[in-house]
Amino acid sequence: MDIQTIKQRFGIIGNAPSLNRAIDIAKQVAPTDLTVLITGESGTGKEVFPQIIHQLSTRKHGPYIAVNCGAIPEGTIDSELFGHEKGSFTGAHEARKGYFEVADGGTIFLDEVAELPLSTQVRLLRVLETGEFFKVGSSKVIKTDVRLIAATNVNIPDSIDKGKFRQDLYYRLNTVPIYIPPLRSRMDDIHLLFRKFTTDFAEKYRMPPLRLNPEAIEVLSDYRWDGNIRELKNITEQISIIEEDRLITADTLMKYLPKANVSKLPVLYAREAENKNMSERDILYKILFDMRNDITELKRTVLEIIQHDDSSQFHESNPQLVKKLHHDIDNIKDYSDRIEIQTDYEAVQEDAFQETEVVEESLSIQKTEEDLIKKALEKHKGKRKLAANDLGISERTLYRKIKEYDI
Repeated sequence: MDIQTIKQRFGIIGNAPSLNRAIDIAKQVAPTDLTVLITGESGTGKEVFPQIIHQLSTRKHGPYIAVNCGAIPEGTIDSELFGHEKGSFTGAHEARKGYFEVADGGTIFLDEVAELPLSTQVRLLRVLETGEFFKVGSSKVIKTDVRLIAATNVNIPDSIDKGKFRQDLYYRLNTVPIYIPPLRSRMDDIHLLFRKFTTDFAEKYRMPPLRLNPEAIEVLSDYRWDGNIRELKNITEQISIIEEDRLITADTLMKYLPKANVSKLPVLYAREAENKNMSERDILYKILFDMRNDITELKRTVLEIIQHDDSSQFHESNPQLVKKLHHDIDNIKDYSDRIEIQTDYEAVQEDAFQETEVVEESLSIQKTEEDLIKKALEKHKGKRKLAANDLGISERTLYRKIKEYDI
């Protein structure tokens, strides 16, 4: 069965390479009995992949049980998974089979597996390693032949570091990992999914399907979709019911998107306390000025090297080093100059970072640069192209510096 056939059978929409890769891994691992760990953000559709694996396996005629580990109270999770004997705890009025006993010969899907308590993790590890378990309140060993598939939206290595998840169980579960990509990394699939959902809701509520104008499609693609497919489906259903005009504009769509997540700009700083009151523009400014500080630090290093010896002597004895240093500085500056900010950069620089600018001026190697440029021009009798090559900078940059230093 090829990937396209699997998509049609299980209702998967999208053509992103990362999604196709996940489907292909599920297809390849299905005929085996290997344990699979499915990871990905909440709402990405992780629950579909255990069904693919089960239906394409030799166990497809056996039971398939999906268990949400996060929805079962800690006090009863062992009983749910492994069963219990009559009288083993308060309220146990009769013996009960657990999922691992019921699903013998089939597949169990443990969703939100990272929510399992540590005591249950020990029991689960025993089942995976030996195929044996005990009911709660019993000393009789029960054998089971179950294929286990687990899923989580939690970073399990972090949970291991915090002592909330067993490392040996993680390695046992993670025999074959499958990663489901978030919707924001499948930009071309977003509109396809929207059209699928709006068609489904049109049939459900007996109304014409929604359509998006080009601007609305762009807004749809630019939204972060932190809730992934689930969030997209919910918003599509809201618009289908509430809006009478079936052609949706960007302004209409924006009313249904939480403003906090409209931009797909990444979080550039992890120090939440420092930046919680900063806008995205302010953070970008901070990045730029941090870059300028890095340039200043580089200048200071060069200055210290050159001041260690006479500048002209240093230039004559280390021409390649001087050339490389100027080339590196110039590359950083050129990169900084190419960053487009739609505001008055110099005004923000003067008002918000005046103190930083003063420090930069004190650390400037302008005089040294000016001397080196003059010497290069004298050496090549005013020929700027040759002087620029000798200094390791572009002719355009040399022309700018000549004007800046009034040479």
